[in-house]
Amino acid sequence: MIASRARFWDTKPSPPSSNPINWVELKTAATPLADRDSVKYERKLLKFWIQSFLLGVPKIIVGFRSEEGILQALEELETAKIPSLVKRRGKGTWDGNVCINFAAGWLDWLNSTIREEGGVWRIRKRCKVPVIEVFKVEETGYGDIVSNEFINWRCEMMK
Repeated sequence: MIASRARFWDTKPSPPSSNPINWVELKTAATPLADRDSVKYERKLLKFWIQSFLLGVPKIIVGFRSEEGILQALEELETAKIPSLVKRRGKGTWDGNVCINFAAGWLDWLNSTIREEGGVWRIRKRCKVPVIEVFKVEETGYGDIVSNEFINWRCEMMK
């Protein structure tokens, strides 16, 4: 399950429509003042990009704030172009292809580790322990992660 909070849409969808909704994600970041701040922002862009990329959010608007929390500038980013932006104008602290390949490999490993259907599973990585633990914590259900309202809505959609 992947979840996110897309803040608003770029263009109001007109139902019924088979076109995807042009969600826009709003983010904030400190205004980069020094070289190390630029590296910090570039790493933050990785988080912004992967979240929006996986959920199909095409646009991110970043509000840059002062140390006092005052909005100083806005930057509008196309989600799909963030990796090339980092490669072109950044310090190259990450590569979108490496991230996606790692995630695909990790999900393949997780899929081969969890062989049973259903229930609630926990994935745990303890500090200073080089092992990832995967274990079942509930035989059935959703572990109060998903509301009954959402489950009922999804069931109605499947009819």
